[in-house]
Amino acid sequence: MSVNELKKLIKASNYMVAFTGAGISAESGIPTYRGDDGVWHKYDPEKYANISYFLRDPSYYWNFFKDVRYPVLKKAKPNKAHIILAELEKKGILKCVITQNIDGLHQLAGSKRVFELHGNTRTIYCMNCQKKYSLDEVYEKIAKNEIPPKCTCGGVLRPDVVFFGEQLPVDVLEQAREESLKADLFVVIGSSLVVQPAASLPLIAKQNGAKLVIINKDPTPLDSRADLVFHEKASKVLSEVESV
Repeated sequence: MSVNELKKLIKASNYMVAFTGAGISAESGIPTYRGDDGVWHKYDPEKYANISYFLRDPSYYWNFFKDVRYPVLKKAKPNKAHIILAELEKKGILKCVITQNIDGLHQLAGSKRVFELHGNTRTIYCMNCQKKYSLDEVYEKIAKNEIPPKCTCGGVLRPDVVFFGEQLPVDVLEQAREESLKADLFVVIGSSLVVQPAASLPLIAKQNGAKLVIINKDPTPLDSRADLVFHEKASKVLSEVESV
């Protein structure tokens, strides 16, 4: 597929929306869930990512956080793709980012309008009193073998993410749907498009007349419906359109 065609679509667009998944953050050193190096091959998601298991034994998640999540997040920096999306927003070209990611890298890159469908793992709160804690504050507790970490009120802490078995935040999902309906150009970046209901958003945009572009290393179920498809790294493709 021609990058020049993508440039033309961006220039012609009045309301560009980006939809991102794990693939965009893979270049920042955050393992993808479904790729060959996915953390799901090393840890059991039915334990660390399942709300029922978390409620039964939160220590499993917090040990995973200590050994994997925290070290990865502390090292991860926004990559070229995150930065270009933030720049396109500053120019008024990109209207928002809808993301399945929980790593907060879009905001660190400078993006302002970010709709996080699955929450943000950098925010942690008490299940009892709702008090919020930072990554570092919680890691300090865990480093002292306080597993699971607890709030000053005694309540157990949890990440502000959507676990398996929980509903997506209704307000965020509704806002994401509204943005998808407004879009005249909908660009999927680094998503396998298999997790619902998030994966329905590109179709909502397409059926409402938007041009659909997919940038993902591997094929997706919606490739045949897209106007342009790039099976390449996000940073490679976006680097060629950053001058738009």
